[in-house]
Amino acid sequence: MQSYEENGVPMERWKVGASTYETCLTRGARLLRWKLDVPSGHREILFWPEGAPMDLDKIGPVRGGNPILFPFMGRNYADGEKFAWKAADGVKRPMPQHGFARDSAFEIVESGPKHAIVRMIPDARGRGCYPFAYDFRIRFDFLELFLRITFEFENRDAQPLPWCAGHHFYFTLPWHPGLSRRDYIVKIPSKKQWRHAADGKLIPFAELKGAEAISFDNPHLSDCIFTNLKSATLSFGPKSGEEDITIKVGEEAIPGSWASVVTWTPDPEAPYYCVEPWMGPPNSPEHKNGLRFAEPGQVDTFVTEVSLM
Repeated sequence: MQSYEENGVPMERWKVGASTYETCLTRGARLLRWKLDVPSGHREILFWPEGAPMDLDKIGPVRGGNPILFPFMGRNYADGEKFAWKAADGVKRPMPQHGFARDSAFEIVESGPKHAIVRMIPDARGRGCYPFAYDFRIRFDFLELFLRITFEFENRDAQPLPWCAGHHFYFTLPWHPGLSRRDYIVKIPSKKQWRHAADGKLIPFAELKGAEAISFDNPHLSDCIFTNLKSATLSFGPKSGEEDITIKVGEEAIPGSWASVVTWTPDPEAPYYCVEPWMGPPNSPEHKNGLRFAEPGQVDTFVTEVSLM
């Protein structure tokens, strides 16, 4: 690991073969960039906007890299109130969109030539949202054409603790000069698709039902939630089938029925498309689908792998 500063901000860099990873681990455990050396120069696997704010109170909503979504993803609701949730004690508490990890401080507890482990340091806001005893750690394994990220949620409380976390990868797309979104497809082996309604409910979405390969210019793709995955592995890339990026959701060959993949982009001209592996769909504390509980003393994990091979 190479430590350096960028405009006074502590950063880290890993050079592993043809891949270069750049992170700001103490601020949201943020993976900023993943660059791949190619004959023509380099290819940006992950998009990161130049000049993006790096302050801890501003980095969270930046559209780029890989924001960490914890303890819950998306919009959460309680008794019709947006950005709120209820635990087993029935107390209504605030919960920002995508949780609070992406703009929380982390400490680096271990690092090496191809890995790092960080631990979240909850602040007053985080404790107000989730006032329990726990440790949330993230392990990054940086390989030449392969990235593995492991969430470790350790329950240090006397009661079961709920969580349903995920990733928000901003993948550069298109990544070939002269091509556009219509030249790329995503293959998600999903039996069911959903929309997240304004009241927090999951609404079945039939427009993509049965689609084996979906073009990135399909207007129905953005904001779609894919569940009931027939395989833990999905892929996307040029229609030619070359240079596919693959993502594996979890460690099982077939994940649980509510393991989710979310696809999103803000508009047709954005230089990226988000393909997001989540433990479950948004608003899991309310509808319970995909919600997991760590028992007292248990360390629960969620593993995500991204491969360029």
